Amino acid sequence: MLARLKARLFEGPYRGWRWLGGAFCAYLVAMGIFMAVFDHEPEQFAVHETVAKWLPHADRPLVRGEITTATTIEILDILLHKRGGYLSNDVMPPGVWMDNLPSWEWGVLVQLRDMTKALRNDFSRAQSQSSEQPDLVKADNKLSISNDAWMWPAAETEYADAGEALQAYLGRLGRSSETDTQFYTRADNLRNWLSLVEKRLGDLSERLSESVGQVRVNTSLAGDPSSAQSTATPDVRIVKTPWMQIDNVFYEARGSTWALLHLLRAIESDFSGVLEKRNALVSLRQVIRELENTQEPIWSPIILNGEGFGIVANHSLVMASYISRANAAIIDLRMLLERG
Repeated sequence: MLARLKARLFEGPYRGWRWLGGAFCAYLVAMGIFMAVFDHEPEQFAVHETVAKWLPHADRPLVRGEITTATTIEILDILLHKRGGYLSNDVMPPGVWMDNLPSWEWGVLVQLRDMTKALRNDFSRAQSQSSEQPDLVKADNKLSISNDAWMWPAAETEYADAGEALQAYLGRLGRSSETDTQFYTRADNLRNWLSLVEKRLGDLSERLSESVGQVRVNTSLAGDPSSAQSTATPDVRIVKTPWMQIDNVFYEARGSTWALLHLLRAIESDFSGVLEKRNALVSLRQVIRELENTQEPIWSPIILNGEGFGIVANHSLVMASYISRANAAIIDLRMLLERG
């Protein structure tokens, strides 16, 4: 029987085409296996252990900022070296055929860029007139390259350089001789970063909620009778995420909240004194708890997009609910820090 099958497939006038078809099918199967292997979100990690990883010879008590900086480096390292590596700029299969993990990577990258800018502009500077840290300037610039740049230079090469610059800053942070390298744990510094986090979460929540379509009233100028805008916009409009983009927005939110969850855990340690003084530590822990819910396992093989009260679940609306609650807690936390 096997001999007959072999004769039909690989002998005769069309045997060359049959060989080619068999090789193409084997290639598709191999690419499918690689896609299944690469389609894996990294696990969470303990932020307190990252300092020992990136400062292995620091035999001294931790100083302020080391956990936050080391956590930022660890997130960047995972982004580049997770299973399958960095996929967003792949131009060959299987990476070019994948969109869920590249969307996850984009969400992580946005949070990394925001934290690096906060380190450069706020956490490392005593006041607005103080000098910038050269390593943080370099890290910020390197992370600004397009996420899908694949050569001259490649995105992962620039991001790796940003990681080295952050390591240089971390290495000098705890040295008594490096008095110009500091991490300031002040309430105003933390408020500035939280204000940006608030906008990021608000944007994600809106786009996730648009998965089912919404009739939205224009409230852009509400609350200020003297406000104005560049051009006129409709008073009411219908917003809806394109069907092919729904899973991309979902995984972007997963990546963004995964990175933010670790950064907030690091902030909890480095800013513990500021948070306790303003009785805001509980509020931060509530934010962390809400973000932990966004990382629950996904048991469905696809991201479902059922109606709000329909039979089929809507994963985007569930994610939007968790993010909205986390965002509300962020607003409360920022107000506590403002009141002092």
